[in-house]
Amino acid sequence: MGLTRDFIETVMVLCEDPKYRKALLLEIVETYLDGDVETGNSMLKDYLNATQSFDWIAEQMGCKVESIRRMVGPKGNATSRNIFTLLKLCQRREGIESSEQLLACA
Repeated sequence: MGLTRDFIETVMVLCEDPKYRKALLLEIVETYLDGDVETGNSMLKDYLNATQSFDWIAEQMGCKVESIRRMVGPKGNATSRNIFTLLKLCQRREGIESSEQLLACA
């Protein structure tokens, strides 16, 4: 089931708020740690789309945008190294330098 345009637009509007983006990243980390990789991938894809970060992330990771999209797609099976690198880059983009700073977003 695909996302509606209204939902996608809502996420994009919400992601204009830096506090929301940081809280979303914390939620993504918690979702992965809970073992729900599919939902974590979906949320991470929403974050990357809403913040228009795919190109920057791909450049930082030295790979193609399509590879990043596959990693966070519904059948994505990225290595833990790639997921952690993606999350670290997203945190850096938000100015989060430590786990303490990320947890302070809660």
